[in-house]
Amino acid sequence: MPEKPAVLFVCLGNICRSPLAEAAFRAEAKRIGLDADADSAGIGGWHTGEPPDARARAVAKRHGIDIGGYRARKATPQDFRRFSHIVGLDHENLAALKAMRPANATAELSLLLDHVEGRKGESVADPYYGSERDFEITWADVTDGAQALARRIAKA
Repeated sequence: MPEKPAVLFVCLGNICRSPLAEAAFRAEAKRIGLDADADSAGIGGWHTGEPPDARARAVAKRHGIDIGGYRARKATPQDFRRFSHIVGLDHENLAALKAMRPANATAELSLLLDHVEGRKGESVADPYYGSERDFEITWADVTDGAQALARRIAKA
């Protein structure tokens, strides 16, 4: 278990939703003075080493955050001890995380929108096959979830 809060955001390929959630969480943690680590990963390793999708980089930039230096990676069983919180972006991601979770896991598992009042059980829609508008919707959802999670961790 890490000494300070550490959050891993997980989506399918780690190029759209999870890097945006990581960026939104980092911004909120800084804003509220929460000392926490954050990272993102994918269930699959198809994009390992690649930067986030250009549309994800563009939506983050429009909101004042540069994610161009982020690089995709695949989630691993070791992450369940390295992070205090592992947050899936949809039910498929959460199911895959539960399946790979080792017996000695210490990380708390959740869906991102579980942390937003009135949105428990909801998934963040994958904008990959969508438009710029879909990326804005995803940004709004991950920002809501990341802010709520950061505030919850800060209160603990």
